[in-house]
Amino acid sequence: MDYEIEIAGLKRQLPLCPLSENLFIGAFVIFGDVELTVACARELNKIAPEYDVLITAESKGIPLVYEMARQAGRNNYLIARKSAKLYMKNIFSTTVRSITTAKEQTLCLDGDDAASIRGKRVLIVDDVISTGESLIALEHLIREAGGIVAGRMAVLAEGPAKNRTDIQFLQWLPLFNKDGKPIPA
Repeated sequence: MDYEIEIAGLKRQLPLCPLSENLFIGAFVIFGDVELTVACARELNKIAPEYDVLITAESKGIPLVYEMARQAGRNNYLIARKSAKLYMKNIFSTTVRSITTAKEQTLCLDGDDAASIRGKRVLIVDDVISTGESLIALEHLIREAGGIVAGRMAVLAEGPAKNRTDIQFLQWLPLFNKDGKPIPA
């Protein structure tokens, strides 16, 4: 089963994947789709609040924040990594439970990156916002580093996330029942 969605003027087919016997999600994978990445970055930049730096959680948001930064003429963006890397020092970290991996993950920010956002407006960008757990984790890292959350953005708001007033997004992605029919949010 697939679900057709239009995002930033482009149509894509999303395969439906089971989270449980009766609940399915549309798999939105921006990796490798340059046309969609460029279009989504353009549309997100149009509605973005004022910010000093972009941040995303590893990994699907990476091409999106890169392209948003490139189009906006900015020379940097930050990535909260899923694990500490050897080059990282004075690490800021927090845990998050992701809906797509169904397990706890750690997000890490290098101490130099953390220092670079102290007192700065940081815009959180993700591919999909569903439960909001990744947002909470990123907000924690930003605040712990002394940064200011400028806003929260995503390409898609999944399920009931479309009703949130604290995020900006391009399109709603419903959740689905076992027959592939959208569940109203």
